[in-house]
Amino acid sequence: MVRVLKHPVAQFLAAGFVTVVLVLVATGRLSGTAAADEAIEDAVATTELLARSVAEPAIPRGLVHGDAGALDRFDARILERLMVEDVERVKIWDAQGRIVYSDQTQLIGDTYELGPSERAVLESGDLEAEQSDLSKEENRYERTSGGLLEVYTRIRSPEGEPLLFEVYYSAAEIEARRAEVLAAFRPITVGALLTLLALTTPLVWVLTRRLRRASEERERLLRAAVDASEAERRRIARDLHDTVVQDLSGTAFALAAAAREGGARPDALESMAGSLRDSLRSLRSLLVEIHPPNLGTSGLAGALEDLVAPAAARGVEAHLDTTGLGTVDAAAAALVWRVAQEAVRNVLRHADASTLHVGVAGEGSSVRLVVEDDGHGFDPGEARDRTSFGLRGLADLVEEAGGSLEVTAAPGRGTRVAATVGTP
Repeated sequence: MVRVLKHPVAQFLAAGFVTVVLVLVATGRLSGTAAADEAIEDAVATTELLARSVAEPAIPRGLVHGDAGALDRFDARILERLMVEDVERVKIWDAQGRIVYSDQTQLIGDTYELGPSERAVLESGDLEAEQSDLSKEENRYERTSGGLLEVYTRIRSPEGEPLLFEVYYSAAEIEARRAEVLAAFRPITVGALLTLLALTTPLVWVLTRRLRRASEERERLLRAAVDASEAERRRIARDLHDTVVQDLSGTAFALAAAAREGGARPDALESMAGSLRDSLRSLRSLLVEIHPPNLGTSGLAGALEDLVAPAAARGVEAHLDTTGLGTVDAAAAALVWRVAQEAVRNVLRHADASTLHVGVAGEGSSVRLVVEDDGHGFDPGEARDRTSFGLRGLADLVEEAGGSLEVTAAPGRGTRVAATVGTP
């Protein structure tokens, strides 16, 4: 369970779920506000329609002066047309705050003080919406309604007097309208988030697998490099012990014997000098393998000479051809050196060859290396399964540098390693 929770995809899905919840909460609040505004806008639009198209054209003369006949005619003609949908109450006021008409007839003729917003609407003719204050005396018949929204605007009587047309809407109906608008937006929000999560989860899965494979490959190469380094140290120690140390030990014993005898024959001294020269040559080759000299334009040829020098001591006839290295940059020279070092080392260790040919040719900033031997070769199909760093690791390095490395071999027919580094 803990392992599953640590998986990047599981963590992404958990984070995505939390994000979806947070976005839903945030968008719910924003959408709720927008839906409430939309519901109020619907109420304002309804009020304007009732005021301009229903009430104002039907107001008879004398209504503003309290004419009973005018009041009866107006009430009979438009009451049903005004009380539509969620309209709870209708009031018409004059500029002095007297209610000249209401569907609640007990209010007709009462006078109340108009507020600043009502007076502003009488002057400008705009529409205004606000929550009704049910504690006011003029709203005493609506106190059991559970909340009202009042919207008012200005109309005019046939006498030209400004009147305040006021419509009350049920707050419950406004809330229902808000919920209806909100319900239309919620599936869009949820669907978009879930679709985004569904589309991105496979991408995260693929990227996670790629990153994991890359990490495993880097770890494998690191282990291979460590193993190769350890093997290289063991090889150098073994070579030092089997060659230089043994030769120097023999020379030391010979010198000690000559000292005891009080002199040495010239042929014995010549033999000891030759042994010392061989030891120096072996040491120089080992030093070159551990840390090659400067591989700039003048050092690559010399480093390759030192590289193939031990071949003679192993009974291998070595040939080195170098041409056109004057324009080779240091990075290409270093990579060529590493490939040549690995190829020559394989020949001397495993090929059991009698001849070795190393050819290096430069053209511009490109270098072409060919290492050939006449040894027993190998089967490339079997070698492909090996996990040694060797030429496989170098092939990756050469390809990353924009070059190529090819190994051609067959059992009993020798091996050919060809590498091209740099651009012509």
